Amino acid sequence: MPLPVPPVLRFLSLFQHSLSHTPTLSFPYLTLLRRSMATDSISPSNTRVGWIGTGVMGRFMCSHLIQAGYSLTVFNRTLSKAQPLLEMGARLAQSPLDVASQSDVVFSIVGYPSDVRSVLLDPTSGALAGLRHGGVLVDMTTSEPSLAAEISAAASAKNGTLAIFASGDESVVNRLNPLFSLLGKVNYMGAPGKGQFAKLANQITIASTMVGLVEGMVYAHKAGLDVGLFLDAISTGAAGSKSLDLYGSRILKRDFEPGFYVNHFVKDLGICLKECQNMGLALPGLALAQQLYLSLKAHGEGNLGTQALILALERLNNVSLQSAAAPPS
Repeated sequence: MPLPVPPVLRFLSLFQHSLSHTPTLSFPYLTLLRRSMATDSISPSNTRVGWIGTGVMGRFMCSHLIQAGYSLTVFNRTLSKAQPLLEMGARLAQSPLDVASQSDVVFSIVGYPSDVRSVLLDPTSGALAGLRHGGVLVDMTTSEPSLAAEISAAASAKNGTLAIFASGDESVVNRLNPLFSLLGKVNYMGAPGKGQFAKLANQITIASTMVGLVEGMVYAHKAGLDVGLFLDAISTGAAGSKSLDLYGSRILKRDFEPGFYVNHFVKDLGICLKECQNMGLALPGLALAQQLYLSLKAHGEGNLGTQALILALERLNNVSLQSAAAPPS
């Protein structure tokens, strides 16, 4: 049975092994490394794909490549999270290095910057150590822009419906389009690290949108409105949003299954705040959203989806929308 695709935005950085340069692309966050890539076009018949990190996001995206006929080798620290992909025909590797040694293009999407360093840069088990001549590494983890530069430097020294933000060597991005087109629409953002910055700006926008959505729902509830009818009424006006479409009904149904974990969103927003400090930039809406999401983590709700933000607002106001009816479908 095909796995559903969560309608979220991803960004990537690509690190490319080459004798002359090692460009970085940022994809929802994508990092790509290339070692003198061959000129053959990419297709299921001539391209072996590896995937490191088969959690919620990784599993959804990886499944699309399998369904398109690509041969997949996968690695995940928790075997059970890779099992659905194995049942679809993917092969299991024992380490990121093992994945890279069996693949032409390797995708990674893991939790934190420390995880990125581990799965890509570890000298004994990291993917970079096993990346073959001509291989490409695509990191889709939301991470620190400075880490993209670090990985790019390491690669150079080695000499060897998603919206996708990519940065680095535009020709490499274009060559990988047969793979990217299975995941979403590529938006080329420019120099190395720019895709990372684009993804962080995306997260800032989502955070404030989610705060507005749940505040409107709490206000409507306190005012005695039918919250389901209220959401249905505003969905086609200026207050409508993708967040409302995706999460309004789910919030009313108390469906907090993650399309994106609170824990990971707290990490992303923390990176955003760190970058704002580096830039001398004040974004109070971002800071507020990060604190509200951090409160969910403090209450042990970090493994819920980002729509669980409603719980923080309910606690602040001593109200509950639990009895409110879902909006009509």
